[in-house]
Amino acid sequence: MLAGTGPGVVAGAEPARETGVVVFAASSTTNAIMDIATMYEAQGRGHLEASFASSSTLAQQIARGAPADVYLSASEQWMDLLERKGAIEAASRFDLLGNRLALIVPSQSSIRAVDVRKGLDLAALLGDDGRLSIGDPAYVPAGTYGKKALQTLGLWDQVKDRLAPMKDVRAALVLVERGEVPLGLVYATDAAISRNVRVVGMFPIDSHPPIVYPVAAVTGGNRDAAASFLEFLRTPEARAVFSKYGFDVR
Repeated sequence: MLAGTGPGVVAGAEPARETGVVVFAASSTTNAIMDIATMYEAQGRGHLEASFASSSTLAQQIARGAPADVYLSASEQWMDLLERKGAIEAASRFDLLGNRLALIVPSQSSIRAVDVRKGLDLAALLGDDGRLSIGDPAYVPAGTYGKKALQTLGLWDQVKDRLAPMKDVRAALVLVERGEVPLGLVYATDAAISRNVRVVGMFPIDSHPPIVYPVAAVTGGNRDAAASFLEFLRTPEARAVFSKYGFDVR
């Protein structure tokens, strides 16, 4: 059924082309899209394959001609890039989801509630040699939002040399799950799916640009399949799945 992450899923891989719809989706949507794919197929709407990775990685694959029908990004920036290149059908584009940024710790951490604000001694929470796990701010949307939030709050200089930059937000989550770092900065929805981390603080909404997940049909893809899936994403059933995982459904 799927090509992305989870059973029979390879993260970041370009799925084999088969009849049906091929969806390239931000790694933070993995669980929700897998559930939606099961529902989509169970209703006889067609076969669905999905590839999950950082929005930037997927955008670059699409720009190089990867065989995708639908692109779901965690960043307007990467969708805008593809639109400028004519790689997506602009008329099909709409904002699907929103999210929040969370500060997380391993579940066994002694760190409890943290007031994420200006003046926070974030370096002290990291300890002498701890690092902050984060999606690479250079290209991973969660990391880009996170860097902006830290800059707005005046905390960036404390941690800019103490980052553990990861290839996507799920990789940043895993590092905290394993207890390899004392703190992580991820989406609230990623924290919610793990029993091995705890949210100790939320970043103020006004500390970073709104986190928006646009979705669109890919130029040159299967238009009918893309239109069918995009329509399905607007249904109450699909919206309920996203809500279950903590997304703000637009």
